[in-house]
Amino acid sequence: MNISTTKFIGRTIYKGIAEGETLVTSMGISFFGGVDPESGIVVERGHELEGKSIAGKVLVFPTGKGSTVGSYTLYRLKHAGKAPAAIVNAECETITAVGCIIAEIPCVDQIPVERLETGMRVLIDGEKGLVEIDHHPNR
Repeated sequence: MNISTTKFIGRTIYKGIAEGETLVTSMGISFFGGVDPESGIVVERGHELEGKSIAGKVLVFPTGKGSTVGSYTLYRLKHAGKAPAAIVNAECETITAVGCIIAEIPCVDQIPVERLETGMRVLIDGEKGLVEIDHHPNR
């Protein structure tokens, strides 16, 4: 059997291992005001992910934006059971990094996020900075 995976090694922002389905956007995300902390739904008007839930997904986006309160929003999402399983960035800025650390969400950056698409099955190993795409998730 031919096992088909693609691996990217980036930088560990927060350790931990997560596996799940990707939710990908080419737009930055502001967690404060852009994501409802009780539901995990993206509420920012005009955002590519508007109306979609980030809960339990491997959230992939280039970089964060907005208020430093976004870090606490990630913490609130985690405690509401609506946080992403992991976060993958091209460049993780301070707001997202602090949010992942305090909420204990695995996070890796320096990944070519443009190579990921919504619906991919991935493994995130924050210990190694690894993002592994499984091209045959129904094996």
